[in-house]
Amino acid sequence: MKSRKIVFTGGGSAGHVTVNLALIPYYQELGYSVHYIGSRQGIEAELISKIEGVKYKGIATGKLRRYFSIENAKDSLRVLKGVREAYQYLKKIKPGVVFSKGGFVSVPVVLAARILRIPIVIHESDLTPGLANRIALPWADYVCTTFQEAAAQLRRPNVVHVGAMVRQELREGDRQRGRSRLGLCDDKPVLFFMGGSLGAKNLNDALYRIIPDLIHDYQIIHICGKGQHREAPVADGYHVFEYVHDELPDLMAASDLVISRAGSNSIFEFLALHKPMLLIPLSDKVSRGDQIINARSFEASGYASVLLAEDLNAPNLLNAIHELDRNKEKYIQNMLTYQQPDAMKNIIKVIKQAEVK
Repeated sequence: MKSRKIVFTGGGSAGHVTVNLALIPYYQELGYSVHYIGSRQGIEAELISKIEGVKYKGIATGKLRRYFSIENAKDSLRVLKGVREAYQYLKKIKPGVVFSKGGFVSVPVVLAARILRIPIVIHESDLTPGLANRIALPWADYVCTTFQEAAAQLRRPNVVHVGAMVRQELREGDRQRGRSRLGLCDDKPVLFFMGGSLGAKNLNDALYRIIPDLIHDYQIIHICGKGQHREAPVADGYHVFEYVHDELPDLMAASDLVISRAGSNSIFEFLALHKPMLLIPLSDKVSRGDQIINARSFEASGYASVLLAEDLNAPNLLNAIHELDRNKEKYIQNMLTYQQPDAMKNIIKVIKQAEVK
């Protein structure tokens, strides 16, 4: 082994940090010096700061856009500055490998690592790669994918299907403990609403309008997103949080049905926990459409139902929830047939191969 140092990068959203959060403790236990390169004020800085012993380096980064904008010129300069800062840091610490989860901040790190000839492993959770990972693909020694279809589409010899990384703590959630925590009763099913790390205003608004209809038959756990708690109504059996951390495994275990966006990390976690899900993917008008592709894949496999953002309104949401409830056993049976790869073991094997390359 060239070095007992490893660098993780990725950020911009919680989804670009989750896999790194799962891998970091393993490498710490092995005695690695663990470093993380992220943006100075992104969500990754907040999440990684909670892990003792990880050395965090913030660098300049710019947004990568798929459309013409005068801001692209400014952000290109920020990216170049980020490459220089990442280069200086990597040259100083001399890691044995860089593991990139994607997001805008990862591009300068991957480019700097390639200049220094440091082995690079990138990870793509979605069925189609995001822009940052598309830029990084030619420079990577190995590419890990969550979806089997993604590995087939990329058609590269260095692509490895590793499966979905599911946080171990989620598997250890306790249903009764979660219900006791919120005072939930056993004679009404529990709906779990989650709109992503920053919430989803249109989903929240539609839910708020149908709470009086839902509350007769269901109890509700709602992760509404930062700053949106104040808009939530008050009702018996309705429990709203801006964000949950340590309580999440128990609250998910306590839930019977999930209504969520269609980020890859989240939906594979619901799949592993056998939670029937209604997926409301981000529209391709405000995203690259990856969530729609993810959701359609799960729908075709019989793991989820889908309500497109363009069709999201209070009546449609209410009908979709009732339809999900009526068909929940079918979804559970389909999910029970899914063969879950050991993603942690597979990724660690790929990183090891990159280190000794």
